[in-house]
Amino acid sequence: MELRPSRGGFLRPFGCGWFIREFLAGRGPEGSPEIDPERGAPQADIFYHYKVALHRAFALDTAVREEEARAEAEDRPIDPEKIAERQQFYLDRIPYKLTKCRYHSFLMYFHRLKQLGWVELTGEEEPSEPQQSIPAGTAPHQPRKYYRLSAKGRKASDVAWSNPLLVLYPERGLEWYREKRKQHKYVAPAPTKKRARTTGAKPGKSR
Repeated sequence: MELRPSRGGFLRPFGCGWFIREFLAGRGPEGSPEIDPERGAPQADIFYHYKVALHRAFALDTAVREEEARAEAEDRPIDPEKIAERQQFYLDRIPYKLTKCRYHSFLMYFHRLKQLGWVELTGEEEPSEPQQSIPAGTAPHQPRKYYRLSAKGRKASDVAWSNPLLVLYPERGLEWYREKRKQHKYVAPAPTKKRARTTGAKPGKSR
């Protein structure tokens, strides 16, 4: 079974589990740096490279769609150089928080991998830089701990890595997660001037 889904639509171009496994294996997925798999990497570094890889994928997808449309309109072959130029154009303008994966969510996801025993501490630590939200000297800063793939994680199948939650909680099928998503209450966006003209709501106030 192909672990990495095809690009397109509203799906992410690649899964978080797939990226973590490939990154810790030292294979440099999606243009990320190739690390020493025995040394591993801290969670913050894995998250950063995951987000940057998502940005590159989104920028490439946008550039390809744009060049395909222009090539068709101008009745010419698709130019790979133009795609590369437009990919960099969009990549330079993508906000870091464009994608929905937040660091807290990533830590929760990574915790599931630790529960499964697929990742393990290497024992290497290094001091972390003080966070702006925590005044210096008020609390000790947690060190950056390095993680690597465990023997169990290397043996886990592609199917298992594609959905670690199903492996951790086999009693919860896909239908259980679908129902949970349906129960989630989303906050309606505040009406803009354009929406206010069509809905009758006052701009700046949520309905």
